[in-house]
Amino acid sequence: MILQIVAVVASIMFGIAALFSVYRIVVGPSVLDRVIASDVLVATIICALGAEMALNRHTDNLPVLLVLALFAVLGSLSVARFLPGRDSA
Repeated sequence: MILQIVAVVASIMFGIAALFSVYRIVVGPSVLDRVIASDVLVATIICALGAEMALNRHTDNLPVLLVLALFAVLGSLSVARFLPGRDSA
């Protein structure tokens, strides 16, 4: 019973974090705001998948987690590499 309540609360919190991240991606005034929001969104998805795996006691989504983490790191590095030459607006 308590585990179900914790799962529902965690799901609601992950959903709210994802909605705030999508809002910042759409509205963000600068490219860096959008990049940080996309990193937060990917981290939220990774955490949600990890929580689902822990709740259901399986490791089926582990390759998905690794690929998402790889894309997050490579995306951040590529933006950090090519953005300093541009203005923030």
